[in-house]
Amino acid sequence: MKEDDKDLLDNGSSADKYDSPKQPPPTSSLNTNSQYDKEILSGRPRSVDTDPASEGSPPFLKVLAGFAAIGGFLFGYDTGVVSGALILLKVQFELPTVWQELFVTITIVAAALSSSVGGMMNDRLGRRPVIQISSLVFLIGAVILSLSYNITMLIIGRAVVGIGVGLASVTVTVYIAELSPPSVRGRFLIINALFITGGQFVAALIDGLFSYWPWGWRCMLGLAGVPALIQMIGFLFLPESPRWLIKHGKLDEACAVLRKTCPPSLYQDQYNQLVALKEQEESSELKDGGCFSTIARIMRTPAVRRALILGCGLQMFQQLAGINTIMYYSASILRMSGVRSDKVVIWLAAVVAFVNFAFTLVGVYFIDRLGRRKLGLRSMAGVLFSQIFLAGAFWAIAFTSPNDLNIYNGTVSDSCSSYRTCGSCIVDSSCGFCYSNSSIANSYCLPNSNGHLTNGSAFGPCSQSNLPEDNFTWAEDYCPSPLSLLALVGLIMYLIFFAPGMGPLPWTINAEIYPLWARSTGNAITGTVNWLCNIMVSMTFLSLTQLITRPGTFALYAVICFFGLVFMYLCLPETKGKPLEQVTALFRVPLFSVGRSSNKTGDYQVLVQEEEE
Repeated sequence: MKEDDKDLLDNGSSADKYDSPKQPPPTSSLNTNSQYDKEILSGRPRSVDTDPASEGSPPFLKVLAGFAAIGGFLFGYDTGVVSGALILLKVQFELPTVWQELFVTITIVAAALSSSVGGMMNDRLGRRPVIQISSLVFLIGAVILSLSYNITMLIIGRAVVGIGVGLASVTVTVYIAELSPPSVRGRFLIINALFITGGQFVAALIDGLFSYWPWGWRCMLGLAGVPALIQMIGFLFLPESPRWLIKHGKLDEACAVLRKTCPPSLYQDQYNQLVALKEQEESSELKDGGCFSTIARIMRTPAVRRALILGCGLQMFQQLAGINTIMYYSASILRMSGVRSDKVVIWLAAVVAFVNFAFTLVGVYFIDRLGRRKLGLRSMAGVLFSQIFLAGAFWAIAFTSPNDLNIYNGTVSDSCSSYRTCGSCIVDSSCGFCYSNSSIANSYCLPNSNGHLTNGSAFGPCSQSNLPEDNFTWAEDYCPSPLSLLALVGLIMYLIFFAPGMGPLPWTINAEIYPLWARSTGNAITGTVNWLCNIMVSMTFLSLTQLITRPGTFALYAVICFFGLVFMYLCLPETKGKPLEQVTALFRVPLFSVGRSSNKTGDYQVLVQEEEE
């Protein structure tokens, strides 16, 4: 056997020697009135005719997963609420592009930093306390945002919220995965994704309801404190992950949790696996403070290292495929397409968020039926097609928007007057497009009144002194076009493909593919990669639309999606129905062979055999 894989082999195959019921759980943790606990104490094996999937899930497990997934709701609410709030904030505080990007991005930077330490906190404090801390931090951030009176307070509040979001993102999925039986683990993990998209949809509704008042952004940003408070209180009464308890020598507590969360027919198997893990933790190399740190052990264990590369790749391509461009800037994208009214834009963004939520439900149905690999590949292929469609849509919108603009009297030397099309005019943040409501041919490119986004031009028919009396419209960030709704069609198409697969799968798969000793650290590393790529996309989207045009930006995302699809085809295995302790064994083959070899029957047994030889 290879020395590098000794730890990994123990994590998978050694559990097999505990499959017989010779070692019952401690009697102090069992309910002697329970039929299945009596069977365990008596040493009788469970019936081979029992189908674990047919027993359903204990109600307590559903409650537990629901409260944990509130962290996903907060994640989604924060993502979704920014889109509508930014429409109001950029007017009230007269925010130029760079400040808009900072307002969005500071949360992601804070989330990246907090997620990088979230793994260490999970290992030392436990999953439950970290979720409680994230709720408290999120509550504090929501209060700061609702009381903000300048852009500095808004940035601070968004940073505090980001710390809570980052901690929750690397903890909730691990917590749910460690409590869920293999037959329904995918369904329970995708509940977190469902709560994320549900949070985005609720945020869009809140944005729409409060868009009629200039101060409505306070309610949009502050209401996030309500679910955070509910989660914080709820987790006072919920247990710790049994695998974390076993890792820290709390066997009785772990068995008590298992009895509440595990179907009767699976209780024995789950207990046997935990006993195997306990024996591993008692070995010198697996104890805290061993010869090597967890990251060093990951790097020197080939299968876990390959799993980490896959996890980082999935998180990277999820973000570089442009999802948070769609969610953070959906209202702005619709404005770019030519929708005039702020209120209409915000409500259309709510439609986009609803589609995201509705099609995540499709993922709940298919993830344990179709499997992770097939669902992921089909999802990414659809996302690729959608990005190509969006690039074509914005090209068509630009082609049908006004060109050959007029030169306003006495402005020949003005820089804005040099632009001959609406598209080139609005790309310059110091200019805006002014057009007649009765005749689009009567249109101009004019400078903003003070050099950045305002409600009017510095002079001419769209100046603040003339609007809205004159029959002109000031469009500082969009061009009118008869094909504006193509952008909405593209956004909806994108989410129809993204939501069932690429939305939840990177988080779901990362919660499954690492052995216990590497699970928290692996999720912290990949979560940090997700947030860093999120920063890259969020901080560059508006700038890219100015630098390489809007069609060019979505074409760039399409190219990235193509490489992501190839990566997933080669490297993504099928993990459906496999116990957590066995999934990592799929990565004992070369990385670019993992995807195809995982479909072969008996792959896990063959790999273990090879390692043992």
